Amino acid sequence: AMTHDWDLVERLLLEVRQSAHENFAPRAHAERLAEERSQAGQRVGDMDALKQKAADYEAILLEGGFIEPRPEEQGGNGENFVLTPRGERLLGLIGGETPKAAEARRLLEENGSEALHAERFDRFVAGL
Repeated sequence: AMTHDWDLVERLLLEVRQSAHENFAPRAHAERLAEERSQAGQRVGDMDALKQKAADYEAILLEGGFIEPRPEEQGGNGENFVLTPRGERLLGLIGGETPKAAEARRLLEENGSEALHAERFDRFVAGL
């Protein structure tokens, strides 16, 4: 089984990039992803677990420096975020349906639960 739900990580990063003034709602984004998976005929599994995972990823991405609170002068209210350069790099690696993205996800997955730790990720990127 995979350590990370990379589609969910990608979705959250995209939502951070697009959601200027709205409060970040990871559980709602997880729900939409589940709906899309269901429509595509994929197994969705436990919806509550997926929503919890999305909330956990918010904390992991914040701690790893992939997202940061949106500055007040950009409409920040403490409940919304911006992508950091590290977050943009992660999205650039895993984003989209390309063989390159699939390979990046596979390589990141080899780092297991450490894949989204700042230092480990930066070393990973430096090695590419």
